[in-house]
This record gives sequence, C-alpha cells and structure tokens, in this order.
Amino acid sequence: MNNTITRPAYYTLGVLTLVYSFNFIDRQLLAILQESIKADLGLKDAHLGLLTGFAFAAFYVTAGIPIARWADRSNRRNIVSLAVFTWSFMTSISGMAQNFVQLLLARIGVGVGEAGGSPPSHSIISDLYPPEKRGTAMGFYSTGVNIGILFGFLLGGWLNEFFGWRLAFVVVGIPGILLAILVRYTVAEPPRTASSNPQGEPLKDVLTLLWSRKSFRFMAGAAALNAFAGYAIANWTASFMIRSHGMETGELGTWLALILGVAGAVGVLSGGYLSDRFGKNDPRWYIWFPIIFLFISAPLSGFAFSVDNPYLALSLLILPGTFLNAYLGNVIAVTHGLVGQNMRATASAILFFILNIIGLGLGPWSVGILSDVLYPSLGDASLGVALTTIVPTAMILAAMGFFAAARHLRKDLLQAS
Repeated sequence: MNNTITRPAYYTLGVLTLVYSFNFIDRQLLAILQESIKADLGLKDAHLGLLTGFAFAAFYVTAGIPIARWADRSNRRNIVSLAVFTWSFMTSISGMAQNFVQLLLARIGVGVGEAGGSPPSHSIISDLYPPEKRGTAMGFYSTGVNIGILFGFLLGGWLNEFFGWRLAFVVVGIPGILLAILVRYTVAEPPRTASSNPQGEPLKDVLTLLWSRKSFRFMAGAAALNAFAGYAIANWTASFMIRSHGMETGELGTWLALILGVAGAVGVLSGGYLSDRFGKNDPRWYIWFPIIFLFISAPLSGFAFSVDNPYLALSLLILPGTFLNAYLGNVIAVTHGLVGQNMRATASAILFFILNIIGLGLGPWSVGILSDVLYPSLGDASLGVALTTIVPTAMILAAMGFFAAARHLRKDLLQAS
C-alpha cells in the first residue's frame, strides 16, 4: 500500500467521523431525556435500562454481522448512506411515541440503522490508511463517539428544558437525513487492498481465525467490560445528577457535553496517537494504554457517585470521561491487524457484537435493575449506589482482561503477518 495519505482520504475520514458523531447523537440523546420520558410515560429504571441498553443492543448487534458481510462484498459507501438515513428517520419518529412499546420499537429501528454504520466505515478507513497510521485514523474516527455525546447532551438538555423531549428527538433526527445524501454523493468508494477472495471470507472462517488468536479473545472481553462501564456512566450520569443533586437538564447537559464529549475526544485522539507512536517498537502499547487509563478511572468514578457536592461529582468524572473510550480506536486497529484485508468489516462486526451485547446491552440495564432492587430501602440514592458498585468493578476486570491480551499480542500479530 502507498503510505502517502491523499486529500480524498482525509475528506472521507472526516465525513465518516461526522457520520459516527450522528450515530452517537441519536443514541445518547435518550440519556439526557430519560428522566422526562420516565415521568411522562410512567416508566421504571429497568425500562430505561432496557431502552438504552439491551433492547437497542440486541438488534444493533444482530443486524451488524449480516450488514458487515454485505459490506465485505458490496459498495460500503452506499451501505453507510442507507444506514444514516434509517437511524435518523427512526430517531425523529421516537418523539411521536405514546407509550413504552412504541418508543421501544422506534429505538429498535435506530439500533438496526446504526448497525450499518461502523463495520463498513472501519473497512473503508483500513483501505485508505496504512497499518502504521491506522491507530491514529481509527482514533480520530472514534472521536465521533465523544462528538456525538457532546451534541447529544448539549442539544438534548436545552431542547428538553425549553421545548420538551418529543421535539428534541425530531430536531436531532432531521439533519442526519441530509448527511445521508452528503455521504452518497460526495464520498468515493475506495478500491479494496489486494485480497485472495474478492467476495469476502466465509463468516465461519473469520470466526475461526479470530478465536484462534488468544489476544483477540481477551481483548474483546476486556473491551466489552470497558464499554460496560462506559455506557453505564454515559447513560445514567444525567439521571443520577438530576435525582441526587437536583440539577436541571440544560446546565447538566452542558457539563456532560464538556466532560464526556470534549474531554473524551481528547482522550480518544491521544490514545490512538500515543499507541501508534509507541507501538512502532512494541505493539503491546495498543493494549497497555487502556490498562493505564482504566486504573486511573476506576477509583475516581467510584467517588464521583458517592460525594454530596454536585460540582465535585462532575469534576471527579473528568478523567474517567477523558479515558473511558480511549481503548476503542486501539482495539479496532489491533483487530484489523489480526485478520486479512477482506475480513475487516466482518471482524469489526464480530468485535462490536461482543462489545455491544455485553457493554451496551448489559451495562445500562444492570444498573437500572440494581437501582430498582435497592429503591425500596434507599429511595433516590439507589441509583448512585448501583453505579458505585457496578462501574469500578467492571473497570478493574477490563484492565485484567487487557493485561492477558497483551501477553499474546506480539505472537498473534506475527502469525497474521
């Protein structure tokens, strides 16, 4: 591959990052609106955890693998464009839901649409950027998570405060439809790098190959636990601050936009850049950096959900907010290094299946269930106790999993080269 990065490659990366941002704007919007939705529709925490977690994730990951298989054989740009249109349309009609079932069906539609965003995007980026620059490129792309969180909290918080949660869904969904048109008509489908099978490898072969890499097994499990903690924080911090500290959604959305959005983007970019720089000499740095970040984040997040002062609580979340998604670009880059070129979209989908069914599916839902269990004895304090119990534990277990992955990484990359 020519190691010179072209202007169209930078443009494509920028547009795909914007797409990923809209992915998380639509996904994160529900977190800042859920207290208003809970009151309006008469829901429990378990319902909210189901909406933001398992119900969304189950359809997201189920659709992800067949869409990725399609992307390994077909025009990836067109798939991304269709996906953006689908999830944006379903986000808009979420504002029309009159009960839990209708909102659940709308969120399932969002999940199916969003399943078509990342795997084809990952594959396109890996064809545009050489391995030694792929961690930085994937890190830049992964800042879409934080940009989306930023605008999801910021727009959702203020729109909800002034106009209500229903209009917030409609306003946020419409621009994504325009973005789908931009992707379709301005992004070029890049040529695939050399491959022995232009039709893509069978799913069974990709699964078998990934399972044979011990580093992937541990890394995927660790990433899932990292995501478990990250989604729990992202989806429940707003509710915690409203219940335990009485904050309004406008001010709170601004705080969370800065903490989980701006600071998080800095962490993701820095993680990818540092890993590429140090990983030239030892690829284990792609795994070691997430371990360091998790050990910093675990105690701070535990304190954040147990202190009495709201601004101290938010301040304690700055470093966890910075570091919690820094693993993502690294994990994607390593996964692509472990497989052949025409397996990348499918490998991403398998990784995201594991990451999202455990992290997104069970993280918010587990917190909601434990909060409901504790509510009769603790009242509104139950959510803080649930977060303090679950989040740091998941972080420490994730760090242990990454450590185990690092032990096997160099050997597995040599086998893949």
